[in-house]
Amino acid sequence: MKYEAVIGLEVHCQLLTETKLFCGCRTKFGAAPNTQVCPVCLGMPGVLPVLNKKAVEFAVKTALALDCRINERSIFARKNYFYPDLPKSYQISQYMEPFCEKGFLDIEDDGKTKRIGITRIHMEEDAGKLLHGDTPDDDGSSFVDLNRACVPLIEIVSEPDMRTALEASAYLRALRDIVVYLGVCDGNMEEGSFRCDANVSVRPVGTEKFGTRAELKNINSFKFVKDAIDYEIDRQIDLIESNGKVIQETRLFDSAKGITVSMRSKEEAHDYRYFPEPDLSPLIITKELIEEMRKTLPELPQAKRRRFVSVYGIPAYDAGVLTAEKALADYYEAVVKETGEPKISSNWVMGELLPLLEANGYSTLTPATSGSVINMVKSGAINAKTAKEVLKEASKTGKSPEEIVKVSGAGQISGEEELLKLIDAVIAANPDNLARYKAGKDKLFGFFVGETMKAAKGQANPAVLNKLLKERLGS
Repeated sequence: MKYEAVIGLEVHCQLLTETKLFCGCRTKFGAAPNTQVCPVCLGMPGVLPVLNKKAVEFAVKTALALDCRINERSIFARKNYFYPDLPKSYQISQYMEPFCEKGFLDIEDDGKTKRIGITRIHMEEDAGKLLHGDTPDDDGSSFVDLNRACVPLIEIVSEPDMRTALEASAYLRALRDIVVYLGVCDGNMEEGSFRCDANVSVRPVGTEKFGTRAELKNINSFKFVKDAIDYEIDRQIDLIESNGKVIQETRLFDSAKGITVSMRSKEEAHDYRYFPEPDLSPLIITKELIEEMRKTLPELPQAKRRRFVSVYGIPAYDAGVLTAEKALADYYEAVVKETGEPKISSNWVMGELLPLLEANGYSTLTPATSGSVINMVKSGAINAKTAKEVLKEASKTGKSPEEIVKVSGAGQISGEEELLKLIDAVIAANPDNLARYKAGKDKLFGFFVGETMKAAKGQANPAVLNKLLKERLGS
């Protein structure tokens, strides 16, 4: 029997606000444990939460980017459960009445476009974090760090529209691109500011009824998402084929072993005993706020990719690489303005420039600097090999390309008189190879090119050198 997977993702995005969702504590990652806390996020008796306006604005921007219907009125609820990193023993979230619903995200997979429905986006606070075995003597103790408690999140819940791990990975990447472009989340999976739970089940091909699902919790890389889902699909099929029974449960992915392992039985909504948060009034999102946020939306990744292909005439692959990060896309467009050469600029940005930008940042290697180097290659002032060295030096020091070339004496030799002297000297020094070339050994042309380039210390203009050498050898 053939089976198909049914996959839905629940993605938590930490919002890039300066302060927490219901108090004024900072949200900076990496602070010393329990130094960014107050009575509100510690759950002390008698304290009252106050909603962060900036978090609401970021949530609305995300909803607009994902074509969701934004509800004018929504309600916060208490989600009750006990865990050591949850000081209040409940989490403030949204349940029956989220602030937005019914959106979608189009993904590209194997050259085809597929629309993935988005059930809802709701706002909630994060829990704290347990630190296991982080003691000086590593005695196996666990500690609780509550810096993350009350940090603002949005949870984006998809419809179960994905059928393969590759589709799930493509959806997750596309979603991350959008929230990073919007500036509402940094998308850092390693630090946990962008993390994913996957609901996975299998069913016989052709049936409509869903199988029993397992929830894979807190997967923190695109590769692990794909690996975990692939393993879980195979596990469930093997279980069914051997007359076993898939149970509804929460499972963790062991990346070292490449397997999922049971964590606990899956809770249902009634296990959390949701009820409206009594200390927060309903959230009213006005049409004025929605329109204000709509005006701040940037050009989103998919639209930018399509424009790069149509306007600049570059391949879809190039457009995909160049728009992976907004900063890189902006950089590429600025370089094109300097050079007037979209494809040549694309080759340089993706090839030599991208590693330098990742290593040293954008501040020293400006678009003007990169454009200047590309233009120097175009004009024949330097060759490609020299250009690579100039870019490395400019990236480290911030010096202008012109200054680097002048000081190093690395300018390209394009003058015919100077090149002819070098060519004549090489020909005179190799009479045997000259005779063999004239006898029909055409491949020896490469020998003469190499020897002349060596004599020019790699600075000869290749096009001019080839032209002059052909004329000399043919005479």
